[in-house]
Amino acid sequence: MTNTIDRRTLLRMAGASAGTAVLAGAALAAPAPAGAAGGAFRHGVASGDPLPDGILLWTRLTPTDAAQPGSGVGPEAVVTWQVAADPNFSTVTAQGTLTTGPARDHTVKVAVTGLAPATTWWYRFGYAGAWSATGRTMTAPPANADIDRLRLGVVSCANWEAGYFSAYRRLADRGDLNLVVHLGDYLYEYGTGEFDAGGTVVRPVLPAHEALTLADYRIRHALYKTDPDLQALHASVPWVITWDDHEVANDQWSDGAGNHTPGTEGDYADRVAAARKAYAEWMPVRTGADGAIYRRLRFGKLVELSMLDLRSYRSQQASGTAVDDPARTITGDAQMSWLKSGLAASTARWKLVGNPVMISRLDVGTLPAWLLGPLAKLLGIPENGAALSVDQWDGYNADRNELVNHLLANSTRDVVFLTGDIHTSWANEVTTRATGGSAPIAAEFVVPSVTSDNVNDFLGLPEGNALSGLGGSLLRAANKHVRWTDLDGHGYGVLEVTQQRCRMDWYHLVDRTRPGSASRWAAGWSVSAGSSKLSKETAPQA
Repeated sequence: MTNTIDRRTLLRMAGASAGTAVLAGAALAAPAPAGAAGGAFRHGVASGDPLPDGILLWTRLTPTDAAQPGSGVGPEAVVTWQVAADPNFSTVTAQGTLTTGPARDHTVKVAVTGLAPATTWWYRFGYAGAWSATGRTMTAPPANADIDRLRLGVVSCANWEAGYFSAYRRLADRGDLNLVVHLGDYLYEYGTGEFDAGGTVVRPVLPAHEALTLADYRIRHALYKTDPDLQALHASVPWVITWDDHEVANDQWSDGAGNHTPGTEGDYADRVAAARKAYAEWMPVRTGADGAIYRRLRFGKLVELSMLDLRSYRSQQASGTAVDDPARTITGDAQMSWLKSGLAASTARWKLVGNPVMISRLDVGTLPAWLLGPLAKLLGIPENGAALSVDQWDGYNADRNELVNHLLANSTRDVVFLTGDIHTSWANEVTTRATGGSAPIAAEFVVPSVTSDNVNDFLGLPEGNALSGLGGSLLRAANKHVRWTDLDGHGYGVLEVTQQRCRMDWYHLVDRTRPGSASRWAAGWSVSAGSSKLSKETAPQA
C-alpha cells in the first residue's frame, strides 16, 4: 500500500488417508496443541510447498537458553527429523538429521523426497532425547490424477499489535483443509505503536523498534512463531506462502520502500538482504537458486497454483499518466513471461493465482471525503480523490493490460486471482477496456486482514456501522465489476475448488482483540467453470 505522506506519520494520525479422499475434504483430527510449544522446539513446526513426492518441513531449535533468536550465539547442534504414515510413528517412512547453528539462527528446513503422493503424513523433530510437537501434512496428487475437490484456507495481513490470530485457530479447528495459502504481510516491520488496533496496542512487538537489521527480522519472525494459533495452523496443514511489502518495509519496490529512510536507516540493499535471509530461514517456503519466490504448484488435473512476487521486481509507485507507461512494471519481465506462458499452457481445470495486491480496477474518484480518508490510508489514494490506487495493479496498467490481453488472445479461461493486502473483503470480476465491462476474463476473491486495521478502524467506528455500509454501496455503484465488498471485517477465506466451480466463503472474527474469538460467515461467492461471472451463494451447511 502506498501513501502520499510518510506511512508511520499517517498511521499515528489515523487514530487421514491416501488418495482422493484426502483431497476431497475428509475431516481430519487437528493434532496441534492448544498452547504454544515449549522446550527446545518452542517455535513450533511447519510444512509447505507440497509436491507429489515430497514436502518441505521446518522448525527452530533452541539448544540452550542463550541461543535466542537473533542472538548469533549458541552451539552447532544435530537435529533428527522423522516422517511417518501414522501419528504414533509406528511406521517411519523417512528420517534423517540436519546440523543447525547460529549462522542460520538455529532454524531447520528439510526438503523431504521419496514420499507417496496424495497422502497424509505426520512429522516431528528430535533433539537431546526430546521430540517436538507433531505436525500433520499432505503430499500433492500426481499431475494427471483426477481430484474431486480441493479446499484451501486463504489469509493475509497479520499484524501482531492489532490483535490475536484467532483466524488461524478457526482454520486449524476445521480439520477439512488441504492447504493454506498466505498472500503476504505474514508479519509487519513497524516498531511498537506505529501500526496497532485503531490506536491501541493489543500486544507489543519485539524488538520494540522498527525491524532494520538481520537480528531485528529474526526476532520479529520468532515472535510471530510463538503465537499458539499460528503454531496450530502451521502444524495442521501445509502452507503455500508469498510475501508482500511488510516482510521488508511498507510500499516496497525493487530499489526502495516508502518506509525506509536511507539517511537514518542505512542502506536499503542491506535491509532487503537481511529481511530476505531471515525470511528464508524462518518460513516453510521453497526459493529458487537466485532467491526467487514466484513458483507454481500442481494438484492433479484440478488446480495449478501460481504464486506471484509483486515486490522484488516492480518499478517505483507513480501516479497520473505514468501508470500507463509500458516501461513500468509490477511483475518484472521474467515473471510476466513465466506467468503468461504458464497460464496459457496449463492443462489444469482451474488456474489459481496467488496475487498479493488487487488486480481489479478500482475507480474511486467520485467518492465522498469521509470515505476517501480511510480508503486513502489503506489504498494510497491521494486526498484529492484521484482515481488510482497506485500500489496495486491500478498503478501498473500496462502490465495488467498485457496479462489480460494474453489471456484473451489464448482463450485462457477458469483463472481465479486470490488476493490480500487491502485488509477488506471483495468479490470481483476482472475487466479491462479490452474485455468490456460485461465480459470478465477472470474472477478475483480478496480476503480481509487477519488483524490489520481497515475502514471502520480508521473511522473509529464499530464494525458494521452505517458509513462503512454506505461506502461499500458507493464502491459497487462506481465499479460494476465489484460484486460484493465488506470494508470492516477481519478474518479469513475458505476456497472450495471442484470441477464445476470455485467457491469462496468469507468468515469474519467477532473481535480481533480478544483471544480465541469466534468467527461468523459473512458471504459466499462462486464462479462456474467456463465463465468468469460471479454468483452469490447462501451460507454453507454445517
